[in-house]
Amino acid sequence: MKFGGSLCILNVGGRRFSFSPELMKDLPLSRLTRLHRCASEREVLEVCDDYDRDRNEFFFDRHSEAFSFIMLYVQHGKLRFVPHMCELSFYNEMIYWGLESSHLQVCCQRRLDDRMSDSSVHFSPEEEARGPGNRSRWLERMRRTFEEPTSSVAAQILASVSVVFVLVSMVLLCASTLPDWKTAESSVDAHRIIEAVCIGWFTAECIVRFIVARDKCEFVRRPLNIIDLLAISPYYISVTMSILTGENSQLQRAGVTLRVLRIMRIFWVIKLARHFLGLQTLGLTLRRCYREMVMLLVFICVAMAIFSALAQLLEHGLDLESGNQDYASIPAACWWVIISMTTVGYGDMYPITVPGRVLGGLCVVSGIVLLALPITFIYHSFIQCYHELKIRSARCTRSLSVDFIN
Repeated sequence: MKFGGSLCILNVGGRRFSFSPELMKDLPLSRLTRLHRCASEREVLEVCDDYDRDRNEFFFDRHSEAFSFIMLYVQHGKLRFVPHMCELSFYNEMIYWGLESSHLQVCCQRRLDDRMSDSSVHFSPEEEARGPGNRSRWLERMRRTFEEPTSSVAAQILASVSVVFVLVSMVLLCASTLPDWKTAESSVDAHRIIEAVCIGWFTAECIVRFIVARDKCEFVRRPLNIIDLLAISPYYISVTMSILTGENSQLQRAGVTLRVLRIMRIFWVIKLARHFLGLQTLGLTLRRCYREMVMLLVFICVAMAIFSALAQLLEHGLDLESGNQDYASIPAACWWVIISMTTVGYGDMYPITVPGRVLGGLCVVSGIVLLALPITFIYHSFIQCYHELKIRSARCTRSLSVDFIN
């Protein structure tokens, strides 16, 4: 640095830090390294927010406590999040000073990865605003209209129409399985017309959302978009098969395939997750608690293997001739174990020996305990996800109210 005194003062958010030019040169912060290389005040003002030549003080309008934690990393080599500060905000400060997520401790890296995977925050929105012009803003407005139901009045109207089409298609799907409905020719014709209209709406909606998507590959990989494709494609496949085979015996042979394809339209119900907070909360909870879900399945599988083997032995294995034939094999006993552990108890099979009944009691009690252990974590995660989505929805609603008033 070729100007100022021998001591440099960094004023970060009102908090002052003093460094020698030599020390600033060796700091592992790219912004301070760039500041050290500046040869004029014009170059300095490109790196910091303001500069006082008399006191040789550089001003940065940034989070002072976050910078203090970054300086602790410089001194001790360990970087952790600031308590009670959003992980994304701290990561934004790290990017500003020239650090990356790899500089964080492993535990904090996991927290940041989970936070970023659950949020679609962009750290430089001003760069998106300076896009290619009106066309870019128009595409972004269209994308928000189709992807975010609470972003505008038009988005709410569009979401309401989509929900109506989903409900109509579900009612028709259920009604088409009634015997009286199948015998009425007029009802069948009306059903086909309404079904074609619903499919046309879903197809047009999916195509428009694909066109205005920022990342086409990411759009294809999203679970809800895959569900949309699974719900739409059976209709076109069944129509194509009907045209190719005709109303003859070949269509009868293809009837099973067509029924399977048509029943896949039940996936349209999942489209409601775009518009209802409860379904979004359920999906986010399952996404965050997949480890607990796997642990729950492991618990059930281990207990099922143990109790089914013991049940088969006590009910049938000790007396092959007069034993309980419902427990003739371990796979058959697995069904009894699963309905006993979940306390369903259909009564289609049950132990008749005293040891078998004692084992059944142990199976029920252990099932209650094993199911209760991970469900506690899932419950707390559900409450947390619900509050997060509710706060996000409230922010969008307030923004929508402001836009509507303006």
